[in-house]
Amino acid sequence: METHLFRCLSDNYGVLVHDPDSGETASIDVPEEAAVRKALADTGWTLTHIFITHHHADHIGGLAALKGPDVTVIGPRKDEARIPGLDILVHEGDSVVFGGERVMVFETPGHTSGHVTYWMPESGLVFAGDTLFAMGCGRLFEGTPADMWASLSKIAALPPQTKVFCGHEYTLSNARFAVTADPTNAALKARLAEVEKKTAAGIPTVPTTVGEELATNPFVRANTPEVAAAMGMPGASPEKVLAEVRARKDSF
Repeated sequence: METHLFRCLSDNYGVLVHDPDSGETASIDVPEEAAVRKALADTGWTLTHIFITHHHADHIGGLAALKGPDVTVIGPRKDEARIPGLDILVHEGDSVVFGGERVMVFETPGHTSGHVTYWMPESGLVFAGDTLFAMGCGRLFEGTPADMWASLSKIAALPPQTKVFCGHEYTLSNARFAVTADPTNAALKARLAEVEKKTAAGIPTVPTTVGEELATNPFVRANTPEVAAAMGMPGASPEKVLAEVRARKDSF
């Protein structure tokens, strides 16, 4: 599978996934029509599928305009009422064939109640929407810390080399907060320095990998003694630690 990452709206990422053998091309979410159409023009690919992670407007804003008779739209069953135009409804344990490869579906609530994540095991790609960010996670608009911990744990269990595509360029802000939540983490300090250089140079910080997040993301590391201690909560459950990390990030 080939991928093409592009910026849209103020800080969103879009990504096209293309199978050169079949010619099928998917857009993972559609934040805005113009940006997706430009990405298609830049690559010369023809849109055949849209995979929606959740119902927020900055992820489905281009859906009505981009959907056509030759475009299949896949999205969360639990958000059917909030996302018009879904052709295939998916939930936990489902899979969809795209470009001859099976795309696995995880329900990953927390940011929203119906959020799903798409994993392509053969290609080693996971599309996490607004559940997992580089060194961060989504705000808990419709879910609990326990929901988010369970969702992050599903992604964290994937092979460490899996490339993670997320929905926003929040990495520098996330990294600056992360070092306050995991202050003894040398790998995290090194990653912050790397992100500062990339951001200054206008280089995308996405995709990340599952392994990088296991090593440096304080939300994914809410089950570690180091993050629990930094939160002043030694011995607390990961869910409680994550709740405290999220509360601090919300006011950072």
